[in-house]
Amino acid sequence: MLHNSRHHAVVIPVFNQLYYTTLCVESLLVQNVKPEEIVIIDNASSDETPFWLAQHPVFKHLRNNVNLGCGCAWVQGVVLSPDAEWVVLLNNDVLAGPDAIGALLDAAEREKLLVVSPALLEGADDYGFDEFAVGYKQKMSGMIRRGRFHGVCFAVHRSVFEKVGFPDSDRRLGGYEDAEFLFRCRRAGIPFGIVGDSVFHHFGSITQKAIAAKTGQKSLGDRKYFRDRVGSTWLARKKEKILFWLECRKWIENERAKSGFTLHMVRRNGAWEMH
Repeated sequence: MLHNSRHHAVVIPVFNQLYYTTLCVESLLVQNVKPEEIVIIDNASSDETPFWLAQHPVFKHLRNNVNLGCGCAWVQGVVLSPDAEWVVLLNNDVLAGPDAIGALLDAAEREKLLVVSPALLEGADDYGFDEFAVGYKQKMSGMIRRGRFHGVCFAVHRSVFEKVGFPDSDRRLGGYEDAEFLFRCRRAGIPFGIVGDSVFHHFGSITQKAIAAKTGQKSLGDRKYFRDRVGSTWLARKKEKILFWLECRKWIENERAKSGFTLHMVRRNGAWEMH
């Protein structure tokens, strides 16, 4: 049962990329997130991240001796936040928009969602996110896409963990942990969606790209293994792809007609692509 007297935690897994981590944390603090609400899980960073965390004990943090992956870091963050009614699972290469967390959870409770993501603006911040986000939020507030969420940022009500379990920490899933969790939520009838009341900028899988560049891996996870785990057949994937395309087309048309924007936009060559 949702209620307004909530306590929340923001869990941020990190692996190197301290520059983006500091930008992310600073943006959260500006948007009314308290330092004690931020939980940082360091997956064996080899840059200055451990030193920076040691210099900022106000943030709850845990360091793993080896990189245990995003799924495990999410679980560790949830376990370290036993009193949180909502847990926000967040990438470290994002910037928070106006009252990002408060507005996100307010919208979730209004729309009766148990898993919720914000609107997402992706790519280079060559447009001035801080200023742009104010007007964008005013136009997009109240808009919703039901049945979808972004793995970049999603808030989960504690009752969901009690019903479907924690995100999977299986390392073979690699970057598919969020998709696997979405499958379980959908099958359990958990209401989830993307709302326009909150907006984040996402620079774009900075950590994954850095790992891929260093190791030569095209994917951090085993896609076939993921598909087998969730029972995703070729026919089911084709059907899902067609239905999603049709649904997304309707969302884009309706959102653009009302505001000129959409709940998911990608910045390329100085212009917006609507998704």
